[in-house]
Amino acid sequence: MSNTQKHIHLIGICGTAMASLAGMLRAQGHRVTGSDTAAYPPMSDQLREMGIPILEPFSPANLTPTPDLVVVGNAISRGNPELEFILDRLPSERIPITSMAALIHDEFLAHRERLVICGTHGKTTTTSMLAWIYEVAGRTNPAFTPSFLIGGVAENFHTSFHVNPTSRTFILEGDEYDTAFFDKGPKFLHYFPDAAILTHVEFDHADIYADLAAVKTAFKRLVNLIPRRGRLIAFDANPNVTECCARAFCNVERYGLLPDSYWQATNLHQRGSATTWTLLRGGEEFARLTLPMAGEHNALNATAAAALAAGQGVPTAAIIEALATFQSVKRRLEVRAEVAGITLIDDFAHHPTAIRETLRALRAAYPGRRLWAVLEPRSNTLRRNVFERELVDSLALADEVVLASVFKSEAIPALERLDPDHVISALTTRNVPAILCADSDAIVANIAPRLCPGDIVAILSNGGFGNIYEKLPAALALKT
Repeated sequence: MSNTQKHIHLIGICGTAMASLAGMLRAQGHRVTGSDTAAYPPMSDQLREMGIPILEPFSPANLTPTPDLVVVGNAISRGNPELEFILDRLPSERIPITSMAALIHDEFLAHRERLVICGTHGKTTTTSMLAWIYEVAGRTNPAFTPSFLIGGVAENFHTSFHVNPTSRTFILEGDEYDTAFFDKGPKFLHYFPDAAILTHVEFDHADIYADLAAVKTAFKRLVNLIPRRGRLIAFDANPNVTECCARAFCNVERYGLLPDSYWQATNLHQRGSATTWTLLRGGEEFARLTLPMAGEHNALNATAAAALAAGQGVPTAAIIEALATFQSVKRRLEVRAEVAGITLIDDFAHHPTAIRETLRALRAAYPGRRLWAVLEPRSNTLRRNVFERELVDSLALADEVVLASVFKSEAIPALERLDPDHVISALTTRNVPAILCADSDAIVANIAPRLCPGDIVAILSNGGFGNIYEKLPAALALKT
């Protein structure tokens, strides 16, 4: 960890991980500046609370005075005016550049135990659960008090990061997305885990991975980094996970619902927004757990977090208490508003599997109520037609579906682009009412008059969705 204070500028500061890094660097005493073009909550709020201004738009002027180091976000590509200004400088005036993941390794991970949570689904929630387990354990044994970096704002902490100068453990969400325009490998390869969780492996990020085989190769490389003394907690019901773990040098402990799993969740029951189950360890009862969240997938996330924590020496009592008091993550089944008996829920939807599990969880939490799915195809996977059939299957779990136009559709080649009309037609064929609206304004105008008390509206997007989170409650309030 460096003791030299620097001026560090982040290009693309509003990304979830980049905003967290900005806060971590600020906590280290560095002067932090950053620029972006798309600032939206929760990370924009977090940056403002930390007193870190968001410079808009991108401009070489944002690099005055000249920073000591520039961190280039993975969403930044050639043509960005700040990046081009840096690259065009003469060798004698060169400004050093690095990636977020490389700087995290160099600045924060030395001499710390690294626990890395990875997978195409569930890693943000699981990382938040594990960090909270360690925080609760740290109340009675300060040696467990963690540092952490999460790809979302954990409600228990009201932040996405924490750096404790004396902590021996750093808990990180390991992202499989590429690192920077000059480093196309996944971020998690920079973290060199001592132990890890692998939740799911599916084809995702169609903009950078050619196929499922490429995704599996990335996760196999992650597994290959774990030392022989380490541990890997791996989901038991995904054949891709099994393949990725097959040549691990470390001990592999499978978790899930299958009878032969080392960590088996049994007697799973959902009552409203709470889930209870018994966790077996090697066939013997380990703990009876309660989680104030709906959804089998969340119980599985909690099982993985409990398994990793227990194997690292965290007391069982702390695990039980932490999961019972876990408060989720912003934009994961987050209730954003309740207006006139209508509940609006925000979920960070990026993949058909995530949409499916979200809608299943809402069915369990709100039985008998009309469920709306309002989707913005915004992620690089959802904007493509590679999962069109799976998307229809997931959305068909709702009673009413509203689809927005594909976000920045012109950036996707026509033959690869999702066709919303195909999705609407397929849903209609399955007797699921579905409509297409151009944008958030059109959606609000269409559905606000049709929503009724008791309705549950799942707003699904991994971006700002045209401020629909504010527009729709405002429109509903006018009805009361």
